[in-house]
Amino acid sequence: MAVEQMIVTVMEAVANNSLVWTDLDIELKAYAKEHHVPIIVDEGLALLEQIIRISKPKHILEIGTAIGYSAIRMARVCGSQITTIERNHEMVEIAKNTIQRSGYEKQIRLIECDALEAFDFVKDTSFDLIFIDAAKAQYQKFFELYTPLLSTHGIVVSDNMSFHGLVNTQDYEAQSRSVRGLIRKLAGYQEYLLKNLNYDTTIFELGDGVAISVKKD
Repeated sequence: MAVEQMIVTVMEAVANNSLVWTDLDIELKAYAKEHHVPIIVDEGLALLEQIIRISKPKHILEIGTAIGYSAIRMARVCGSQITTIERNHEMVEIAKNTIQRSGYEKQIRLIECDALEAFDFVKDTSFDLIFIDAAKAQYQKFFELYTPLLSTHGIVVSDNMSFHGLVNTQDYEAQSRSVRGLIRKLAGYQEYLLKNLNYDTTIFELGDGVAISVKKD
């Protein structure tokens, strides 16, 4: 499927999509809200799930497990194998429990490690889709480190590209120095993706901003 056709198909599917929640999903969403755990927002999730339905990846790499919410959702879509990386031990312990409760523990491999140091754990695996949703300032490093493992016509999905609407606006000037630095990093990553001749990238203003980068021939 051509990139343009895939994007149109994805957007049509998202427009008609009605997300379905299990009791565990609802519990995890409530936990994330109460404890300020960043998880993918509903619009971004709908987009991600439609990409998975259309592209049918056999193996997905997720960078940033958090409490296991998105890994479980992705595993549920079309039976993909998920490898997910998380460095925060507390999050890992929660994710282990939620993944076991979900019934997808045979589909989801959880690696406790800093994603910038985890390459050796996955270097012999080919991935059809990479989902980046971890430390925002490191997105480009994650992309450069793991895309050599991407299969032909593989897809990279990067979440939080607009960072609460602050990227590509002047509103970030009122933020703290660290937040301004993070926003500049995300803006730089956007530019890097759009200028990368090896990928066709489209950035959607859905959820908190989602970039879809499709590997060229």
